[in-house]
Amino acid sequence: MYPYARLAWQMWKARHAPKLGLLDPHLSQHLCLPWDLDPWIELNNGRTLTLYDLGRVPMARRMGLDLVAKANGWGMTVAGNSLRYRKRVVLFDRLDMVSRCIGWDARFFYMEQSMWRGQDCTSHMLLRSAVISKAGMVPPAEVVAAMGQPAESPDLPDWVQRWIEADATRLWPPQR
Repeated sequence: MYPYARLAWQMWKARHAPKLGLLDPHLSQHLCLPWDLDPWIELNNGRTLTLYDLGRVPMARRMGLDLVAKANGWGMTVAGNSLRYRKRVVLFDRLDMVSRCIGWDARFFYMEQSMWRGQDCTSHMLLRSAVISKAGMVPPAEVVAAMGQPAESPDLPDWVQRWIEADATRLWPPQR
């Protein structure tokens, strides 16, 4: 089940936090709970993706994206990600999460998120996201303009650009 209570808690904690610029990091704290565990008694890989949601949604609110999306009848969706796991997360580990937008192109916003236990990074994710409407994807330049932000993205890091290029070579749809 989706952790709506935890999402509400994260949104409540972020309600008085200062507004963020489009490229500013959002910091949040999380706890690995019993229902987050897999059979090996560590943070489940699918739940890791869900916990990353709990960082992105308050970040979008602090940026003002939620209000712009609501006013325009837009939604937000994940359009792809790559997640690197490096350290085991176990029951009751306290995690600091850093979520930030790193730029955009003609179709997608690109974000990176990382979870930290003390000084150790446990996982790092690159994610692309789209803003959508009933007519389809909304160009990021239109979204950024509606937010009153500069329309030009900073240059995406080389590793992100290579990920975009590599993903474009992937067969779609896959073989059945």
